[in-house]
Amino acid sequence: MNFSVPCIYNKIKNKSALVSVPGSKSITARALFIAALANGTSTLYGAGLSDDCLTFIDCLKSLGIKIFRDGTTVTVEGCGGKLPVKSGEVYVGSAGTAARFITALLGFSEGEFTVTSSEQMKKRPMGDLISALEKAGVYFEFLERKNCFPFKIYGTSTPAKDITVDITKSSQFMSAILMAGVCAAGGVRVNASGNHGMEYVDMTADIMWSFGAGPVEEWAQLADERGENGQTILSFGNNYRVGAQRGDVYIVDGTYSARKYDIEPDVSAACYFYAMNRILGTDIKVKGIMPHSMQGDMRFIELMKSGFDGGEVDMSAFSDQALTMAAIAPYFSKPTHICGIEHIRGQECDRIAAIICNLSAMGIECREEGSGVVIFPGTPRPAELQTFGDHRVAMSFAITGLRAEGIVINDAEVCAKTFREYFTVLDDLIRQIT
Repeated sequence: MNFSVPCIYNKIKNKSALVSVPGSKSITARALFIAALANGTSTLYGAGLSDDCLTFIDCLKSLGIKIFRDGTTVTVEGCGGKLPVKSGEVYVGSAGTAARFITALLGFSEGEFTVTSSEQMKKRPMGDLISALEKAGVYFEFLERKNCFPFKIYGTSTPAKDITVDITKSSQFMSAILMAGVCAAGGVRVNASGNHGMEYVDMTADIMWSFGAGPVEEWAQLADERGENGQTILSFGNNYRVGAQRGDVYIVDGTYSARKYDIEPDVSAACYFYAMNRILGTDIKVKGIMPHSMQGDMRFIELMKSGFDGGEVDMSAFSDQALTMAAIAPYFSKPTHICGIEHIRGQECDRIAAIICNLSAMGIECREEGSGVVIFPGTPRPAELQTFGDHRVAMSFAITGLRAEGIVINDAEVCAKTFREYFTVLDDLIRQIT
């Protein structure tokens, strides 16, 4: 499906509008993971049922977890930290979150499993997670290339107690090990190397807390006791959080308890509409988005509300919106330097290359610089833009076309990975405000 974006600049009659977006993919995936390991039956309300989340549900079902869906309400019968099966094959498709989470889960579960994926997922980074699990005692047999899908994984419920994981390429590696840590007999002690995406680790900690496993983030203030080397250790029942500073030590132990859990709307999806506000002067709001959201992409919304008009911006903490920023940067009065985003080369596509390709196709001056890209102000010319199989490329550059004539998004259906109805919602919104 190709989508011809209507230019609505100077055609807006009603500036105010309210739109709805799906539940957060990030929160849905974490809640599914934790509920699957909990004692008892959990109910998740407002789940985001994108292709990625549906793939994750299928993965959990293939491991014997009973999951039932009624609209956006999902019921999960937890396994109490021990998978009902000890062998099988799991297909993670192109779902990066499912791929990382399932790998850690199987690593800390007794049994022998084969994990396969799409061709796209075979190219995405997994090595640092695999390395951390191997050092903890998990054995991998790679069926094609080392550190890539497909592979066989031989898990253990008694991994090494001390695990170090490099999160430079993805904080999901850390989140996966933390959540799966309750499967390890006696718990695990995890050290994070690097500091990319710590807001998502904080999100993981918050959801673990909600399901009763205790916080896993480090604190340096009030202390119950002192650990080795002077670390501050806070204990909560049979669960602990530890550390003198961000990235020091995390300790996970205990169990999850079933919950009724409300999932926030997806802030990442909401960001496209706040980007519209910035370049069109509209006042579009997204239903259910609250300023205290646990989702890191709130930083992008705050930046749009501040009237950001170009300059240097470090987006390492909310890099999913680097494409969105790049898509509207031509309309700022000053050049925009998006930095801290080197890692987005290893996502669904090389997103820096996608930015350069599509902006250049529209005649916008831009260049790679350091860990990111510099984009200069300009007037986009008509162009057919490529999505490279990446949902965020499709959704971001559609916003560019709302203020420029002749922009066509090729293969727009890739948005189904996280927001299946995006272009329908966008069409409805355009009719409403014009």
